[in-house]
Amino acid sequence: MHNQKYLSAKAMIGFITFMNMYPPFSTDMYLPALPEIGNYFGANEFLVGWTLTIFFLMFAVSMVLCGPLADKYGRKRVLISGTIIYILASLTCVLAPNIYILIVGRFFQGIGSGATITVSTALIKDCFRGKVMTKILVITQALGVIGPMAAPIFGGFLLRFTDWHGAFWALTVVGIVNLILAFLLTETLSPEKRYQGSIFSSVSLLTGFLKQKSFMLTLIMFAIFTAPFMAYLSVSSFVYIEHFGLTPQEYSYFFAGSAGASVLGAMSYMRVKKIFTNDRIMQIALTIAFTSGILVLLPGHFSAVLFLISFLPFATLLSFNRPFSMEILLNKAKENVGTASAMINFVPNMFGAIGMVLGTLPWGDFITGLGIIILGAAFISTTTYIFVRKEGF
Repeated sequence: MHNQKYLSAKAMIGFITFMNMYPPFSTDMYLPALPEIGNYFGANEFLVGWTLTIFFLMFAVSMVLCGPLADKYGRKRVLISGTIIYILASLTCVLAPNIYILIVGRFFQGIGSGATITVSTALIKDCFRGKVMTKILVITQALGVIGPMAAPIFGGFLLRFTDWHGAFWALTVVGIVNLILAFLLTETLSPEKRYQGSIFSSVSLLTGFLKQKSFMLTLIMFAIFTAPFMAYLSVSSFVYIEHFGLTPQEYSYFFAGSAGASVLGAMSYMRVKKIFTNDRIMQIALTIAFTSGILVLLPGHFSAVLFLISFLPFATLLSFNRPFSMEILLNKAKENVGTASAMINFVPNMFGAIGMVLGTLPWGDFITGLGIIILGAAFISTTTYIFVRKEGF
């Protein structure tokens, strides 16, 4: 591991894992309060949904910009800047007088989160190698599901004592903790390994990855699965609370259940990898996606329990795909790892933002819409897989 003055190997793993929790903490913690936010500001479901959508849009854009910046100026400077933006944005959300200022706060929260997650991915490649890197990917992804599991439960718990403002106060504290850890980090990218061109030409590093056909097709094949999960994220509170009549606290347990399935997916990766080839793993993944989409469309309408059970296979699949795809894509990146990590995180989050918009469209009902989105993503991934396989997947 890269020498660290203040952080041990275990501390680095914990720090990287904590940074990987940023997106779920920034979204899942206030999911139980979405209907309350709509009532508080007198805003409809679509407008409230934009507090999620704008976050992921800017989260994706930020990663594209911060990746090259991290390759030029180093990891630590970008991380500290992004964390400060996140803290100020969280305070803006707390003090928002209307839904539009809340959306602005979420806009800048997305920018700060994008910087953080880009650096965390680059640190994995900077600090670890080979089988150790694979294990770290699995560990950080598996431990990272603590965020999706704990955040909605904690958010629902907060609603028993405070209103939706409490979630954003908590996110402010998360940002402050990350800032302290960022100052303890020893820079992992030495000056001689940094990109030497201008700041504008550093952004052009992205075009190099866009021209790598195998890299981009593989990335799209995996990234498309983020769209249905983000669609689920954006409509789940309305489905469980308004459609099935659960309380916000009950909803948080159901949402934590879907996040808990991610533990199984991430932890099973190392074992499955030893048994099956990449080809076979991908074929199984596609089968699971199609099956989950059909289940959501059919029995998923009948009860909250059946809806959860129908979606669980897809939630498990998504968490399995994270270490699977990251290992393949990081190994393809021989240089400019910050830019590569930006692309690896940018494309899934762009699909995620699209999924959120699609999920909140005026379908006959949100459950039908989600089932259609899952099947659509499975079809696109299958089509892309055909081309990737020709390139030697």
